[in-house]
Amino acid sequence: MTNSHMDTYDFIVVGAGSAGCVLANRLSADAARRVLLLEAGPRDRNPWIHIPVGYYRTMFNPKISWGYETEPVAEAGGRRIKWPRGKVLGGCSSINGLVYARGQHQDFDHWRQLGNAGWSWDDVLPYFRKSQNQIRGASDHHGTEGPLGVADLPEHPLCERYIEAAVQAGIPRNDDFNGAEQEGVGYFQVTSRGGRRSSTAVAFLRPAEKRGNLRVVTNALASRVLFDGSRAVGVAYRHNSQDIEARARAEIVLCGGALNSPQLLMLSGIGPAAHLKEHGLAVVADSPGVGENLQDHYQARNVYECTQRWTVNDEVRSPWRKLAAGLEWLLFRTGPLTVSAGHVGVFARTRPELDSPDVQFHFIRFSAEAPGQGLHPFSGFTASVCQLRPESRGHLRLQSQDPEARPLIQPNYLATAGDCQTMLNGMKLARTIIGMPAIAPHVRREVYPGSEVQSDEQLLEYIRATGSTIFHPSGTCKMGSDPMAVIDERLRVRGVQGLRVADASIMPTLVSANTNAACIMIGEKAADEMLQ
Repeated sequence: MTNSHMDTYDFIVVGAGSAGCVLANRLSADAARRVLLLEAGPRDRNPWIHIPVGYYRTMFNPKISWGYETEPVAEAGGRRIKWPRGKVLGGCSSINGLVYARGQHQDFDHWRQLGNAGWSWDDVLPYFRKSQNQIRGASDHHGTEGPLGVADLPEHPLCERYIEAAVQAGIPRNDDFNGAEQEGVGYFQVTSRGGRRSSTAVAFLRPAEKRGNLRVVTNALASRVLFDGSRAVGVAYRHNSQDIEARARAEIVLCGGALNSPQLLMLSGIGPAAHLKEHGLAVVADSPGVGENLQDHYQARNVYECTQRWTVNDEVRSPWRKLAAGLEWLLFRTGPLTVSAGHVGVFARTRPELDSPDVQFHFIRFSAEAPGQGLHPFSGFTASVCQLRPESRGHLRLQSQDPEARPLIQPNYLATAGDCQTMLNGMKLARTIIGMPAIAPHVRREVYPGSEVQSDEQLLEYIRATGSTIFHPSGTCKMGSDPMAVIDERLRVRGVQGLRVADASIMPTLVSANTNAACIMIGEKAADEMLQ
């Protein structure tokens, strides 16, 4: 164990992901403060990280992804579902599908209604704007002074037909899901700049690493938070087979995400007392909500064969075309390699009485058997459906007190009748759009679920048997004031001092969109709280 003076910092940030890189940047902006950033994975040197379509190769790469898997999910055919999470500088922002979508104003107003002062839409909008360097320029909803590149996607004939079809199905055209209203159909915005991915490692960490007061340690797995009584005073971590301790004069902030942050809290003695004792862990604070309230967006995919050669499947079919696509990206930063995991988005209400959209579609100009697998041999495109506000709640538990042991993950997908009905309604709406005159002539057949799948029972069976995560786990260290709340509205862990959490785990309820933009905002707000 090393306990030299050199290993004392003002702030220690655990996890260099979507929020952690933001915190490392903002906390180290004051030259008088020493900051340590610990990341369990390597540096983001893999070239596929920086090519937008590279998520296809990185998401399941064990060198830069945790490669988690759930426990068997009863209502999803008893299957174990793969849950990749970023294990590299930038975390999930280095391996995700690049979609920049904040969520609905109502999501954040609801957090405020749950007793979290300072988290209403009007409170968080300045933090969304602060991080952004938005290609369209500054406006009430967007910023240009921040480091995060946010770009528009190019128009495309197939996308245009799909947008037109959605409008024919009664969904309004919307050119900015992050503006005044989320509802509608239009092109997604993405975290890229000049045809390259804008991860939080590239946007926030690279500039900060030039500062002498920030130390970044990669391949450093945090094993526990160290306490003096109930005050967090340091972090023990494993680096190059050595066990090292670092001390924090001011505060420690966990940014490990919805799986690793609750795991580390439990390993450190903060969690449900009975569960900790089961694993021989001394209890620092009995916090029954740690690892509970797990929420995720479940998706089912509709796959279609196109009559035109308008898909990425066509653009990279032969070795020559792959080479041409690679050259186009190298020379011009354009072409098939700039494709994100959502070209066109739909945010829609499946029932007229709803106040805001309850489903999101990701329309993508390619198709494959499963994420990360080879593209289909035909001209294919995908419209995936996810339910935005699931009622089902899962949990996460320790497998053992070994920090390297995988946590046990049970998402409990489709555990309520409401969740099943919303997914069903969403799949039917997706089919309605494809039946519209703008796109129907360009569809040769529905590959999945397939024309033979017609009744509600058959459709639900398809959703249960083939659906999976859309990679948005959240909620396991929820913010609030009720007995199950793990942190308060200033992100301070209840029952101890000197420790905060800032990542997707703090969300009391899942945002109605992709989670990356919200995690970056949480990082910005956490930094402000810590510097006050």
